[in-house]
Amino acid sequence: MPVSDPLTHSPSGKRRARGLGLPLSGCPGPLNAITDVPGVTVGLTTLSDDAAPSIRTGVTAVLPRPHADLLSPVWAGCFTMNGNGEMTGTHWIGEAGWFTGPVTLTNTLSLGVAHHATNRWMVDHFRPRLEEKGLWLLPVAAETYDGWLNDIYGQHVTEAHVLAAIDGAVSGPIPEGSVGGGTGMICYEFKGGTGTASRRVTVAGQEVTVGVLVQANHGLRPWLTVCGQPVGADLPGKTVWTRETGSIIAVIATDAPLLPIQLQRLARRAALGIGRGGTPSGNNSGDIFLAFSTANNPGPLPEPRRLNLEAIGNDRLDALFMAVVESVDEAVLNAMLAAESCTGHKGRHVAALDGERLATLVRR
Repeated sequence: MPVSDPLTHSPSGKRRARGLGLPLSGCPGPLNAITDVPGVTVGLTTLSDDAAPSIRTGVTAVLPRPHADLLSPVWAGCFTMNGNGEMTGTHWIGEAGWFTGPVTLTNTLSLGVAHHATNRWMVDHFRPRLEEKGLWLLPVAAETYDGWLNDIYGQHVTEAHVLAAIDGAVSGPIPEGSVGGGTGMICYEFKGGTGTASRRVTVAGQEVTVGVLVQANHGLRPWLTVCGQPVGADLPGKTVWTRETGSIIAVIATDAPLLPIQLQRLARRAALGIGRGGTPSGNNSGDIFLAFSTANNPGPLPEPRRLNLEAIGNDRLDALFMAVVESVDEAVLNAMLAAESCTGHKGRHVAALDGERLATLVRR
């Protein structure tokens, strides 16, 4: 039976990092999820059927605003720790400091259909204003490679799957592990996938929330470090790789009022979060991070002639930086702990991380 406390258990009932009693720092939001940030919703389309084990893939959609408000920009910043991957829309974020619409995460060879379908969704919902104002769209779509467990060359993700993830985005607890775009992903040579976490901090006298969602598909087992303990070498099971060949995407949301350059600084701190887990961000890994703020809503495009942005002073950002580091680290753990062992394409098998064994190693 699923357990109702979202801090300690995923919706599937599997214990999260806090449910195992791991000594994690920081104060999470009530859901310990990116959806603790007001207005942020998540939708998932999962393609996984034991009758067709070669198909282990899907789509995750992160909506920074309610469906009806997705033509209103969100201020944003990006950082690429290692560029063997793709996140579309980042050039414009670097120029203007904002993006519109859903953020979609999928596998490498389905990036194009995710981008196309996001445009389709935006046109279907906002065409009169788009045509009246002569607006264009540059969606944010990102990928990690699931070709070990999924028949990635079959390109099984369709426009309908992406639209379903966007339409199905809701608030509340988020399924983790082998779901959505994380369905076929591998992390530290255990089954990986979708994970989330959050932190609440007080900054400049205001309580704000930082929430993170990761698609974790990176790392080698001997590197794995949890709560400062090098545990990877002591975890049993068959290894998968001889060198790192995965990636991680992190999406960071906050309701703190921040400038785009400050959000870029938050995105950089995701690299420290994955570093806590042991990865050096290997040559073959695409480690790309996006941070956005739901504050300072300028209204639907086009931009007003004058923009008035409130922002927290730079000297007050350290608590937000730490919130990102802690949340990314914990979200990766939650992805692995919620994932199920999987047999996929060509009969390849990847085991799930044994949470009890992990907790014993950390406590030793």
